[in-house]
Amino acid sequence: MLFTDQLGRSVNIPRPPRRIISLVPSQTELLYDLSLEEEVIGITKFCIHPDHWFRNKQRVGGTKDFKTELILSLKPDLVLANKEENTEGGLTALMPHVPVWVSDICTLSAALDMIQSVGQLCRKETEATQLCAEIQHAFQQLPVVKTPRRAAYFIWKDPWMLAGKDTFISDMMQRCGLINYTVADRYPEVQLQDLQNDPPDLILLSSEPYPFKAEDVATLRNATGIRDIRLVDGEYFSWYGSRLKNAPSYFKTLHLPEPVGEGG
Repeated sequence: MLFTDQLGRSVNIPRPPRRIISLVPSQTELLYDLSLEEEVIGITKFCIHPDHWFRNKQRVGGTKDFKTELILSLKPDLVLANKEENTEGGLTALMPHVPVWVSDICTLSAALDMIQSVGQLCRKETEATQLCAEIQHAFQQLPVVKTPRRAAYFIWKDPWMLAGKDTFISDMMQRCGLINYTVADRYPEVQLQDLQNDPPDLILLSSEPYPFKAEDVATLRNATGIRDIRLVDGEYFSWYGSRLKNAPSYFKTLHLPEPVGEGG
């Protein structure tokens, strides 16, 4: 059967996949929640959920530096990848030999489309549809925000880097009732002096890919004068698989904006 990935590529998967390799942590967790325990034969070293997969499944390297020859030796009948997480050159090397389905996700809508598509690929349509319904319902319960706050979401330091406006993180921020501080795309570098001159209302420091700590909060407060600086769980802002069903509950615990009512 021919399937279309999120890059618009046609991917031929003639039979239900029985040997799946995932190169994306959030999509690995999705495969687990779609009950594909036996089918998944390989994951990356960053696929930490679920823990027993991380400990027991064959690891094929990282998301950027996965081991092409090892992957091919495992004879997968489906490789799940992502445009941002994985390198184009590495995926191009795999594509002539095995079916590679690539996601491209910057919004909740695209994430839901990916979940439905993976359900179709793996013949788990019912489970994927139910999961999407749970995610949509959870996000509908987020409070309506009267006055959104401007927030800078840091993903890295040395150099200091923010999540840009065209990222999945930015879409999650908006759903929390926040306005992304930066108008730049992708992951721009920022000088702390710029934040001092034009301060956001708050700063969010992610747990990944750089694991910010309490000392980073102190550094930023001293450098910018901004008081409202939070350490946040980056998985709920950047993972676009089944973890999304719990993201709205986590967002509510942060009390980032001032709510004026419930969403519909």
